[in-house]
Amino acid sequence: MSLKSLALIENWPVPTAAAGVVRADGTVLGTHGPAGHRFPLASVTKPLAAYAVLVAYEEGAIELDEPAGPSGSTVRHLLAHTSGLAFDEHRVTSAPGERRLYSNAGFEQLGDHVTKATEIPFAEYLRQAVLEPLGMTSTSLEGSPAKDAVSTVDDLLRFAAEIQTPRLLDPRTVAEAMTVQYPGTKGVLPGYGHQNPNDWGLGFEIRDAKSPHWTGASSSPGTFGHFGQSGTFLWTDPAAGVACAALTDRAFGPWAVEAWPPFTDAVLAELRD
Repeated sequence: MSLKSLALIENWPVPTAAAGVVRADGTVLGTHGPAGHRFPLASVTKPLAAYAVLVAYEEGAIELDEPAGPSGSTVRHLLAHTSGLAFDEHRVTSAPGERRLYSNAGFEQLGDHVTKATEIPFAEYLRQAVLEPLGMTSTSLEGSPAKDAVSTVDDLLRFAAEIQTPRLLDPRTVAEAMTVQYPGTKGVLPGYGHQNPNDWGLGFEIRDAKSPHWTGASSSPGTFGHFGQSGTFLWTDPAAGVACAALTDRAFGPWAVEAWPPFTDAVLAELRD
């Protein structure tokens, strides 16, 4: 089966784009564009990093509710963007659990916390814990755990199959990661403005009733994932039983706000038909 809707990426105003869809059982329903081309992920790095943090939790190296980051904050706060850390600076702007402050700094402190606990540099821990077992040979972390991974659509579909049918983690841990943490917390979704509530799981954004949003109008409220400022996204829609990755080499902007939702709706409509 090949999804015709994936060809819509040819209309995107970007130099290079690739996209693909995978079922929960790992069946790739189709790809379009150079699926083996390595693109900078920007913030789509965060779900990969979060998964490695959850492996460290299951291995007993860390606990989700142990102190990490600023005073009063925990690993859970950092994963859920409620530690109070600023967006790109290692300074505190509010008390833990008070607001959803999307924070690259928080993910950098998570990486440091896991490195200290395991005595393995975070990029290497991610490779050993997630990338290697899933066969993601074209993916690497080349700096910040918040934004510096490079990957391919082929590799992200391997990861997307894993998060739908977990092998590396207990399914209960993954279910927790896709459950809203600190419900009712308001905040800004970068690129889409203030959201009340601004729901988030453990390293994954949860769609719920957010509007506007980068997924489709027909995406289920349980849809979770992430998008990146390098013009990249990965979503999983549990109601549809599929995940979709799209990578480009043009920075996120009005073009993406306009192009991504109808693309997602077309993919979901084709799957329904």
